Parts: sequence; structure tokens; C-alpha cells
Amino acid sequence: MTQVSGTWLEDKAAQALLSALEAAGYEAYFVGGCVRNALLHLPVKDLDIATSARPETVIKTAKALGMKPVPTGLEHGTVTVVGGGSVLEVTTFRKDVETDGRHAVVAFSDRLQEDAARRDFRMNALYADRSGAVTDPTGGLADIGARKICFVGAPEARIREDYLRIVRLFRFAAQLGFGAEGIDPVAAQAAARLSYGLSRVSVERQTAETLKLLASDDLMGTLEIMTETGVLARILGAVSLPTLRRYAEFDDNDPVARLAALMVFSGTMPLRLSKKEQRLFETLRRFAFSTQSAEELAYQTDASTARKALFVRAALTGGAVDVCGLEAAAEQRFPLTAKDFPQLAGKALGEALKRAESAWLVSGFRLTKDQLLDEE
Repeated sequence: MTQVSGTWLEDKAAQALLSALEAAGYEAYFVGGCVRNALLHLPVKDLDIATSARPETVIKTAKALGMKPVPTGLEHGTVTVVGGGSVLEVTTFRKDVETDGRHAVVAFSDRLQEDAARRDFRMNALYADRSGAVTDPTGGLADIGARKICFVGAPEARIREDYLRIVRLFRFAAQLGFGAEGIDPVAAQAAARLSYGLSRVSVERQTAETLKLLASDDLMGTLEIMTETGVLARILGAVSLPTLRRYAEFDDNDPVARLAALMVFSGTMPLRLSKKEQRLFETLRRFAFSTQSAEELAYQTDASTARKALFVRAALTGGAVDVCGLEAAAEQRFPLTAKDFPQLAGKALGEALKRAESAWLVSGFRLTKDQLLDEE
């Protein structure tokens, strides 16, 4: 019997809830990413629980334990249980009744095997009881041992249930460090054949998965196979893998910066970034083709943004990178204010300040207040 261990397994709220559900005659297990990551000796962040108990029973049990149940997805059997500083996602065993490639209609089940059969990958269909004993109904343990990602059952059937699983296939390969060689060839072929289905997946879901993918350490090999299968073009359109490969050499795994390097020649944004992410993306791409100094950009934004921008430009041009002075530039303060031009107002004042700041920037922040006023 395979066992998992770790401080996550000792979580007091989770142990109390599992014990209470078992005492009431229900099955209850840790499931998915926490079990998978423990077996891979990776950090465990989220605790998911699968149980034969119906949502109303989970809610009642959580309340009896002094925890707060939040019905975050009752139509899919999910209750978020908050207690003792822990957040537990508790979902009733399910089986699919109907799927359309985006959403699923599910029915509750009393059987762990039915719940496992509807999951995406075998390594995610692993269950551990509160002692850490692992139940493996689909062959996930063998996949983890071989560092392979295989779908549960027929790959095309799993993909047709939710086309986002195509992106998740590659994201897990990169995120877990399996790389391109860790992708089951049959799964990759199915992803290639069905990649057209990504048009049915919301932009928001594609964006979330793509940014997770781009933040991964083992990225380039995975992106190469995504290019070969046509999946990457379906998501992002035209990309430049050579530019991203050079950018990755600078060891900055910011997903938005990597996206800017990857899409440095593209004029459209197929993903839905936040306003902050979109500003960073546009700043980095614009800087790559400009003659602006990194010190000036650091002054206008911050040292981190200027550093990423330098990396993107160097990846594009093959030039050298010198990040010295960016921190100091970011801390610079323009020595003039409106009070230094008492004779001016309105548009004339704004233009005078703009001219002076431009001269100050060209001087490399060296011109003093008096020198700037003399020039005016």
C-alpha cells in the first residue's frame, strides 16, 4: 500500500472533517493535486476532498464542527469549508451525465470509481484517506513513477468533455517538471486532432491556464511540442519561440514578461489579461522596439519593469544586458515642480515642465534644478 505524508496531511480541519464524515458512514478522501504533489515531493498548496456524502451533509457536518461551509458550487457538488485557518474544497463523488466541451451536467455518485472515471488525468485521480493510504483506481501511481501524463480512459473522450484539458495537458507537463517527454504521445495526438475545440473554451479559462504554463520552469520543450501539434497557434496565434528561448536564459519566470517575449511580433492579444498585466505586456513590447534607455523606463515605472524590458529587448536583438543603475534610476525624483514657474499657468506650465523633464532625462538625471531653470 502506497502512503503519502507531509504536514498538509495533518491539517486539523481536514482531519476533523474526514473523521466526522467517516464516523457517519461516508467515504472521504484527500484527492487530486495534494496527493499528486506529495508523491512528487512538490509543495502542497490546496486541499481538495472527495466524499460520498451529499453537499447538504457536508454543510451540516462542517457546522457541527464549528467550521464555516460556503456553497461555492452546489450544482457541481462543491462546498468550501473554512475552519482553523484552513480552506477545504469538498466535493461529492460525481459522474458526468452530459458534456458539451465547456460545461458538464453531473449526477452525484456513491462510488469512488465513478468519480475517478470523470477526472482528467490518471495522476489527478489519486485518493488518500486521512492516514495517507493511497487508492489508485486508474493507474496514476504508475504514471507518476514514470513521470508521464496520461488521460483517464480514452484521450479524445476526455478532451471532448472539456477542451481546456488540452492546455492543462501541456501546462502540467511544464509545471511538474515532466517536460515534453512526459506527455503521453497518444494524448498529444488527440490534442492535435481536437485543438479546434479550444474556440469553445472561454478566453478567461484559456488565459488562466496559459499564464500558469508560462510561469513554469520546464517550459521550452513543452512549447515546442505545442507548436508541433498546432495547439500553441490556436491559443496565441503567431509567436516567436527563439525570442522566448533567449529571454528564458535571463531566468525571469514572470509569465506576462515571457508572454511579451513570445508575442513580441504580434499585434493582437488573444488572452484576457488584467489591466495591470496588459500595461506590463504593452510596456515591454513597446520598449523592445524603442530607443528609450532602461534608466528612463525605470524612472517612469520601476526597476523590476525596466529589468524585464531590458531582457525582452536583449532577447529580440541579441544584445548585452546591463541592469546596473536601474534601482538608482527608479528612485530619482524630478527636481522641478509647478512652483518653480510662478509666471506660467495652464498649457504653458505643462509644456515647460515637460521640456525640462525631457532635458533632465537626456542628461541622465545630472542636470540640477538651477541648470534646468537656466535652460528655460
